Amino acid sequence: MRIFLSHILYIDDDDGMRRLASRALGRKGYDVSLAANGAEGVDMAKATAFDLIAVDHYMPGQDGLATLEALRSLPACPPVVYVTGSEESRIAVAALKSGADDYVVKSVGEDFFDLLASSFGQVLERAQLRRAREEAEAELRASNARLEALLKEVNHRVANNLQMVMSFVALQSKNLSDPGAREALQKTQQRIATVAQVNRRLYTTNDVEFVAMDDYLSGLATDLSDTWSNGTGERRVSASAEALKIATDKAVALGMIANEWVSNACKYAYPAGEAGEVRIMLNRLGASTVELAVEDDGAGMQSDGIARGTGLGTRLIEALARTHKATVRYAPVHTARDNPGTRASISIELRSHELKAPG
Repeated sequence: MRIFLSHILYIDDDDGMRRLASRALGRKGYDVSLAANGAEGVDMAKATAFDLIAVDHYMPGQDGLATLEALRSLPACPPVVYVTGSEESRIAVAALKSGADDYVVKSVGEDFFDLLASSFGQVLERAQLRRAREEAEAELRASNARLEALLKEVNHRVANNLQMVMSFVALQSKNLSDPGAREALQKTQQRIATVAQVNRRLYTTNDVEFVAMDDYLSGLATDLSDTWSNGTGERRVSASAEALKIATDKAVALGMIANEWVSNACKYAYPAGEAGEVRIMLNRLGASTVELAVEDDGAGMQSDGIARGTGLGTRLIEALARTHKATVRYAPVHTARDNPGTRASISIELRSHELKAPG
């Protein structure tokens, strides 16, 4: 495809060559302006928007390379074709390194202008493609910015809605006289808060596909400590997690499981009024498996080997384990305390696109 753009500046100290260039290039569809030296050509380029500039190498006072450097320093320099009167490759290489888009070896005869016009056509076509690419990239960046703003707005509204639901549940629980019903609503509130923790991290970071598990579980541990501690029995919940980023859906599942196990330990592991510690741990096992574990130093497992708590929380953990094709394990924890404690763990296999190191 040949592209003819209207205005070409031809810089050459040879008056005869300038006249020949004007006539030959004019016949090929170009509107040609002429400059007798580099300084004049740079001044003309400052005052007029040219579609392309051709620069001769051998010129007294300011040669083509110096002229090229001056042109390239202009705010909007058009494409430049470098014209040499020598076949020395070092000159062409120097011009290309200095920013020339192409070069043509000057000769006497019509063939030179045919080559020059061909070079102009190719350079202008590349310039047009480059402008089109830049415009497309600018449009894509603008579109991405709009989508990011929309996503942040959606996440912000979801966070507000989750907070509103939690407030409704809290108000409702205060109006109930049945302790069992009140506890059920309080657990529901904590489950919503576990999901809200993930949403808050998506909203406040630039990564909406992955959750930094060390930050997430640390925040979850703090919330659970505040929820389960009271004036007579403190529950110290801590988190120790490798610096891993896990896909959002898997992170939510692990957070929900951790919430249920910690809540279970805070309720059953230690006698009322006695302080106790619960530990959340997340470690990588091999290349694609992560293990979540929750430990306490409390009363230990029942004699039948079944973990305490067989209500909705247990069923929720079993459902999440089935969904993610994982196995739940319970085992005693031998510590320095008289009580054996309990360790609950689950290992989840992740695909390559669901797990990544931070960075």
